[in-house]
Amino acid sequence: MTGKRKVLVVGIDGASFALLNTLIAKDVMPNLARIVTEGCFRRMYSTIPEVSSTAWTTFMTGVNPGRHGIFGFMDLEKNSYKIYFPNSDSVRSETLWDILGKHDMKSIVINLPSTYPARSLNGILTAGFVAIDLKKATYPASAYEYLVKIDYRMDVDTTKASESLKALFEDISFTLEKRIEAILHFLDYAWDLFIGTITETDRLHHFMWSAFHEGNEFHQDFLDFYNRIDKFLGEIYERTKKRFGNKFDFLIVSDHGFTDIKQEVYINSFLRENGYLKFNNFLPKSLEEIHPESKVFALDPSRIYINSNGRFPHGRVNKVEYHELRKELKEKFLSLQHDGKRVINDVFFKEELYSGPCLDDAPDLLLLANPGYDLKGAINKEGVFGKGVFTGAHTREDAVFILHSMDISNSMPEIVNITDIAPTILNLLGIRDIQLDGKALVNI
Repeated sequence: MTGKRKVLVVGIDGASFALLNTLIAKDVMPNLARIVTEGCFRRMYSTIPEVSSTAWTTFMTGVNPGRHGIFGFMDLEKNSYKIYFPNSDSVRSETLWDILGKHDMKSIVINLPSTYPARSLNGILTAGFVAIDLKKATYPASAYEYLVKIDYRMDVDTTKASESLKALFEDISFTLEKRIEAILHFLDYAWDLFIGTITETDRLHHFMWSAFHEGNEFHQDFLDFYNRIDKFLGEIYERTKKRFGNKFDFLIVSDHGFTDIKQEVYINSFLRENGYLKFNNFLPKSLEEIHPESKVFALDPSRIYINSNGRFPHGRVNKVEYHELRKELKEKFLSLQHDGKRVINDVFFKEELYSGPCLDDAPDLLLLANPGYDLKGAINKEGVFGKGVFTGAHTREDAVFILHSMDISNSMPEIVNITDIAPTILNLLGIRDIQLDGKALVNI
């Protein structure tokens, strides 16, 4: 292995550029401080919508959702209002490890979301959320046997939040330790590309983002949690450097950023109040209860679907009306305010964001909220605004890209895009003949 270049990637789900900058300044993450001082630390744009399933799939394919086909954690069956949950079999583009396998290169992928069920590969994979069966989540069988032996955890038990935040934090911390144990174990195997992802950060942020602020009773726990991650980053970096010397490149990436929640915003309630959406029942349990007079509906978190004739069973919007309705909806969403402040930063037509063979399956419009407004696709909320159990919400423009490499150029852009990661990894590994949407950020 010592003659070939290697790429090591640590994913930190939901880590924000601003957060890591602050934690470095507070000396909570000294190992990360050293890594970014010797490398580069950039703000990164995520996908729209800025959800893990869409973003991590873009990370691992290097193409936009119009090519890979994953627009959210849930989607609609064709010609139906029925919901299904896309999985690895739904991904329409090759992944990094698919490509590397064709070049006789090994990949180890630990806890990456949207890879369930695990498919065979030249290497090892155990899927991240949403994964419900560890055996189906893991390839090969020997890796599964090891994970069972150490009492590996696929995800945090978020039901602990109903018990207490202390109980939830303890579960998040336990799950992190099992994650680190597994990642460091498989690090000693043969690989050309290693991806190890921490998703416990996302759970911490959703339920306990307010703990980031001084004065919160869990503030020190929050800092200690990130200090534990920093020790892990230092250990994985030093172990890999001891093994390969300078013949490896180290990336740290997130799928999106995070911010405080001011308000949850229930998009379907807004559509109902403005006469675009009706249900057969006042508080429906399913989108299948949509009334035939409906023109528009939304799916989590910010996907707007026009009830088009030919696409949906009760579709009533024809091709002539379609484009005018989209313009009307854009103006309507941009006018949405809460306490005198605009909720929606921008509204995109699908062809402005996506291209490829999956474009017809894409939502017709996509909303980008201003920071602090957490868009929701719930269908049974009575009002447009509310508060839930979460204190932290995703952001698109504050994700993280860190590269520690011998080949960093002074021309590295100040802001990168999540589509750039896959071509950068392939370039570092000497593969340059793949047509992806992003661009390689280094050239070797």
